[in-house]
Order: sequence, then structure tokens, then C-alpha cells
Amino acid sequence: MNAPAPTHRPIQQLPDQLISQIAAGEVVERPSAVVKELLENALDAGATQVTVRLEEGGVKRIAITDNGRGIPPEEMPLALARHATSKIASLTDLENVNTLGFRGEALASIASVAAVKITSRTQGAAHAWEIVGSHQGTVSPSSGPFGTTIDVQDLYFNTPARRKFLKSEQTEYGHCAEVVRRIALARPDVSFSLTHNGRTIDHWNTSEAAKRSAQILGGDFAEARLQLDESAGPLRLHGYVGLPTASKARADSQYFYVNGRFVRDKLLVHAVKAAYEDVLHGDRFPSYVLALELDPAMVDVNVHPSKIEVRFRDSRAVHQFVFHAVQRALAQTSATAHGSAPAPVSAAEITPSSTSLGDTAWRRPHEQTSFGSQLASPAWTSGSSGTGGGGGGSRTSSTFSPSPFPPGSRWDAPTGAGVPQRTADYGALFTGAPKTAQPLDVQEGPLPETTKPASDDDFPLGFALAQLHGIYVLAQNRKGLVLVDMHAAHERILYEQLKNALDAQAGGEQMQVQQMLIPVTFFADAIEVGTAQEEQETLKALGFDIAAVSPTTLAVRAVPTLLKNADAQTLARDVLRDVREFGGSRVLIERRNELLGTLACHTAVRANRILTQPEMNALLRQMEATERADQCNHGRPTWVQLEIAALDKLFLRGQ
Repeated sequence: MNAPAPTHRPIQQLPDQLISQIAAGEVVERPSAVVKELLENALDAGATQVTVRLEEGGVKRIAITDNGRGIPPEEMPLALARHATSKIASLTDLENVNTLGFRGEALASIASVAAVKITSRTQGAAHAWEIVGSHQGTVSPSSGPFGTTIDVQDLYFNTPARRKFLKSEQTEYGHCAEVVRRIALARPDVSFSLTHNGRTIDHWNTSEAAKRSAQILGGDFAEARLQLDESAGPLRLHGYVGLPTASKARADSQYFYVNGRFVRDKLLVHAVKAAYEDVLHGDRFPSYVLALELDPAMVDVNVHPSKIEVRFRDSRAVHQFVFHAVQRALAQTSATAHGSAPAPVSAAEITPSSTSLGDTAWRRPHEQTSFGSQLASPAWTSGSSGTGGGGGGSRTSSTFSPSPFPPGSRWDAPTGAGVPQRTADYGALFTGAPKTAQPLDVQEGPLPETTKPASDDDFPLGFALAQLHGIYVLAQNRKGLVLVDMHAAHERILYEQLKNALDAQAGGEQMQVQQMLIPVTFFADAIEVGTAQEEQETLKALGFDIAAVSPTTLAVRAVPTLLKNADAQTLARDVLRDVREFGGSRVLIERRNELLGTLACHTAVRANRILTQPEMNALLRQMEATERADQCNHGRPTWVQLEIAALDKLFLRGQ
């Protein structure tokens, strides 16, 4: 079917109203976009209290009241005019934006598709003033508190075709509520109240970031998160990353902020995803609340009218900084790292999470048994600050109290040179991880003269009791019973040892390169050819020699020795894509880790192998000295904690 021929019309100037309605199509996509723009204006005005009132999902009414600076009556018409703003005045200001709003389009766009009334009172003014309609409206005296109220009613009343594209009331309300949550997460120093159809849904008083994130994301996140705060030059990243075992089936608990602005940026998402690659199971998604702070001149926020996309001046540096900061925080997920967590947020301060049961498949906190017991993870509201980096020597102090086992008993492990030694009943209790990837290094030695009891600070996983069905190791610590998946745990230990050994071997050396006897050529589009030509230095640093032999053909002449057996064409395309999008590539590391992970999996102790008591204790000690030991390299948990209180519930003790 042929499209009708366009009607020929002379070029003419569009009327202002139509121009505003066209612009509104980009800025005011749905009611939630109105909420976002008005909330950002309130925060830019210095508000510390914000109230959001919605009716019929925001379609009938959106009223936002703040206690900010207010708008002088003489500036009210300009507030509703297109391209009028107090936030920028020159190109220099545009390149150094430090406010949430700056385009001067939002209020004019909203007023073109809805009925708008602004009531505002500045500090020191005798009364409030109001303007109704558009910038051509009359400013008249009114009553109201200090601050501003913007009342938006009957959204899209004059564009009925646009209104038909809106979803149900509940769906539109859900989008509005999510916008409020995003902004409230970024500004714990501001109190927010949200009502819908006259009923208060959420209210958050001013608080600390830890409490605000616990209130909004729920108790599950609060009990399974690690705190992060790192700086490098002009960059600072702080916030919370969820433990891998608290991952979800959907990416609906991922909040990233750049200079206080919520963004969806593929570079930042990729950096965080790469940091989780060794510890996340399958297609699960991590939860996190992260804030990146940097010089406004280093980031361009004027990419899209919605201001949800950004562009970094040095994307590679930002990507690497975020990746390494999150990776270092996750490296602390081992038994000995958890004691550094601050006191958990009290239950009274946390709003119950509405997360569905399907999202708890890989969480350890609060997994209910049929008797209501809890399998509590060794995870806590926040952990390492992420400043530690390598090896088992990055242990932090623990909150465990001294050993509960009486001196001289079979569980009283005397210490020598900081490691457990032989006891009368069990012979050797073992040193840390072996230097090479060998199964369960057991070291015998004479009983030391000292009889000082071991502290649970040093051995939070306790000491082995028995082996269950040739799969699980049962151990006792001060909290109760520890259950360890011996294959998963040993797999992580070997995997980390292999990575460390390979890194140490290659440390300070140039990338080992395998020259291709016959270069592999393949058809490439203009973007791939351009990337290969422009990023020669980066590709060389990664161990690749990729050259253009024609405007449509690339030749792979060399690859890293470790990947010499990989498909050169696929590998080159993947590397070029990563270099183009992220300023670097993790293909080499990912492929290397896949090989090492397979080797570790095949080398680790298998099910139904009977371990001796010394071997089981050696496994526990190596876990305590290994980074990321809470998960195997496939993301499965390696151990869980069953506390005494949970055991008491099973047997109805104290009831």
C-alpha cells in the first residue's frame, strides 16, 4: 500500500502554542515526567521539605509544594515562558551545570498541555502571589506559606490523542512513585511526602543515607549491602552495593546518580556489571545505590531533554574508576571482612520490602524454613569501604566475641604465630591458603607450648564438626551452626589463587602477544574500521594488532597469547565494540577468567569425597583468607549461618 503524497505547503513560522506542544512531547512524556521536573525545580530552589499530591495517577492532578526560596512576583510570568531560567546565562554556565534543571523548558511545556497554577511566597514577603495559565497570565495576590506550590491539572486536556497513549491509573501512579523514590534516595537531607487520591502513601523524614536507602529499598537490601566510598583525583564514588546473594531477577533496584542526578548510562551500568561478573549467578541482577561526584565540566548533561542520559569527557577513566571501586568493595565478601560492618539499622526504621518471593532465590538473609527459622547470612548493612584491594591479607576486625569453647576442650584451638595449630584431639588445624592451587593443604606440626584460646575474631567460620552426605561441611562457631558447600568453597579458593598467580607472573611485564602466521581478515563496517584506526594505542596495550587493509576490511595480525585459540574475528569485533563504547575492553580478562574458572571447577574437591577433620578445618581457614569467598565463581553461595535462635525455634525451646 503506497503512502499518500505529502501536501505541499509554503514554509511558515509555527505559532508559539504549537511549538510548546511539540517541545512538550519530549519533556512531558507522561505524568511521572511532570513530577520529575517539578521536584528538580524544588530541590534547585533549596527546599528541605517537599510534598507531592497526586490524583488519578497524576493525570487529573499533580500538586507539588516545597519550602524553597520561592519566586518573586515580577519573575512569575518568565517562569512559564519558554527558554527562561535562572540557572544558566552563558555557554560557560551550560558546560558547568551544577543544578538539576537548566533548560528553561519544563514549566512552559507543562503549561502548554495542562492547566497550571503557581503560588509562591519569598522570604520576607507579606503574602504569596499566584499566576494561572501561561506566561501571559496575570499575577495576583494570594495566600500561602513560604515556598512554592505548582498545581498541574487535567494533563493533556487539549491534546486528546496524546492522552489516549497513557496507561491505567495504577500504572501511571507507579511511574510517579518511582520518580519520587529515585529523588528521595539521592537527597536524604530533604523530607518527602507522597499522597495519592487523598491517602498518604510514603513519608520520609530527613535522615542519613543508610537509613533512607533502607527505608526505600527495604530490609533485605539493608541487611545485605556493602558500603563504598572511594576517591581518585576529581572522581568520588560512594553509596551501597548489594551482596551477590541478594541479587534479583529484574534490574529494578539499581540507582546510579551523577552529581545528584539519577541517570541511566550504559557505561556506568557496564562498569558495575563487570565488577559483579565473578560473583553473580546466571542472569541475576545486583542491587545498588551509587553516587558519582565529579567536576561538572567533565560530564555533559545536555544530551536529551529528559536529562536522564549523560556523556563523559573521559569515558574510559570513569569506567575504570567505577569498575575498580565496586570490585574492591565486593572483594571483601569473605567471612573475615564482615565484622567491620557498623550496627544494623533497627527494624523499626525499615519499611517492609514489597519484593516478590521470586526475587529471593539467591538471598541468604531471612530464608524461612517450614518452622519459621532463619538462615542468616554473614552479611550486614554495610561492609568494607572498598579501600582494600588484594590478597587474604585484607582482613578486617570482626565483632565476634572471644571463643565460647572452654580452654582445653577439643574445640579450644591454641594459636601460634597468628594461625591455629594442632590440638590434642584433632592434630593439625591449618594455615592460610596454599601458594599454589593444590587441594586442601594440611600441615602437621607439634603442639605449641602456649594454650591461649583462639578467638572467633580470627576464625569466624568456627571449627568443623562433621561432613554431611559427602557434600556439606558442618562447623560450629559462636553464633551457631555453619553449613559449607565444600566444592563451591574450594572452587572459589582455587580460582582466586589461579588469578593471583597469573597476575603475579605477568606483573610489570608487557602483554604476551601471539603473532598470527596468516592474518585473519574480515568484513568491517565504517565504525569498526574507524575505531581500529583511532584506537591503535589502546588495542596495542590490550595485546591486539588490528589494522585496516581496505575501507571495508580489517586484518587481525596478533592476539594475546592466552587467547590464541579463540576465534580471532569474533574476538576482534568484541574488543572493538568495547573500546568504542567504554574506552577500553574487558574481553581479555573475561575470557581469561572463563578459562581459570573452568580449571578451578575441575580441580576443586568433588562431591562424595570424604574429608578428614583436618582437611575440613583447612577449608574453613582458606575461606577466611580468600576474597569473594562468600560465592563460588558461578555466583552460588558457599556457606550459610544457622543461628542458635533459629535452632531453638525448630525445637520450640523457650516457648
